[in-house]
Amino acid sequence: MAQSIPVKANDSIIYHIELVHDFSMLPTFLQQLGYGRTQKICIVTDSNVAPLYARDVQDLLEKEFDTVILHTFEAGEHNKNLETVNTLYQTLIEQHFDRQDLLIALGGGVVGDLTGFTAATYLRGIDFIQVPTTLLSQVDSSIGGKTGVDFMQYKNMVGAFYQPKAVIIDPLVLKTLDARQFSCGAAEIIKMAACFDRELFETIEKNRIEDDPEMFIAGALNIKKDVVQKDERESGLRRALNFGHTLGHGIESNTDLLHGECVSIGMIPMCSAKIQERMKAVLRREGLPVSLSEAAVQGKTILPEESPDDQVRVIAEAVLHDKKAQDGKVVTVQVDDIGSCSFVKMDSQQILKSLREVL
Repeated sequence: MAQSIPVKANDSIIYHIELVHDFSMLPTFLQQLGYGRTQKICIVTDSNVAPLYARDVQDLLEKEFDTVILHTFEAGEHNKNLETVNTLYQTLIEQHFDRQDLLIALGGGVVGDLTGFTAATYLRGIDFIQVPTTLLSQVDSSIGGKTGVDFMQYKNMVGAFYQPKAVIIDPLVLKTLDARQFSCGAAEIIKMAACFDRELFETIEKNRIEDDPEMFIAGALNIKKDVVQKDERESGLRRALNFGHTLGHGIESNTDLLHGECVSIGMIPMCSAKIQERMKAVLRREGLPVSLSEAAVQGKTILPEESPDDQVRVIAEAVLHDKKAQDGKVVTVQVDDIGSCSFVKMDSQQILKSLREVL
């Protein structure tokens, strides 16, 4: 194993993040965690990842475990919903899964969030392991126990805090990731560096993330696990990891842009004037848009509205329905200087102003 990063709660290790160079160690690792031959395993994945890795992982596990099933759902954020969860519940019930058995989330953030939520709620809790296959899920969504699904057009509105038993990350799988998806993961690394680690941000300014992804993945993981250890339930410091996400989720709900692209755009108005150009330069270098108009020029699809003002109003409405909204205001994260951030409350007029800035 290349690296093993412990994640703690109340000074006790609750799981490890394992940075590995292939999945061949997976059966032995599960045995070390205490899973035996008779315990059933369900690999949950989507239609994009299944043809790449699912059969190989299933073959590996079937050598040591009697029952290893595969549950595949159609890829896409639009399938991260309760209907897809219900289908997975049905599979688990029909295959007689009980609390001693295990789910493995093999895929990106949608797979991880949905599998984690299912694990948290099936029989009031069943074990699961994260095996993230996108850069975004490797550095962000697989860590920290936030699980959930979208409800109507609102992102992650239904969810639970539920920690995995392990997170197993193989950076080599990123070779099958297209450039746009890789850039989305880069946005999350830049986000964490901007909020918490000046040195890492300056390293990104000098080096493209794709040149040494393992180094940048490890840097982001150490930031994320330190923050999560201090604030597991997102009652304080952990909210800083939402930098770019409050406006970004509103944009994501009303465009065809990918999550990381929306976060990239959402970060810009929340940067102080002194660092905004540095942020734009780093994001653009990683292939990310810093405005909706720039995304359109790059050929990314934006859903049409009657006018730009109408589009801004629709996005603002989605922002105000964010789960962090309270009394007509939304708590957002502002980066004052690289490595330093603060919380601010925005009302509807401030949200509209910020959205017009990135239109």
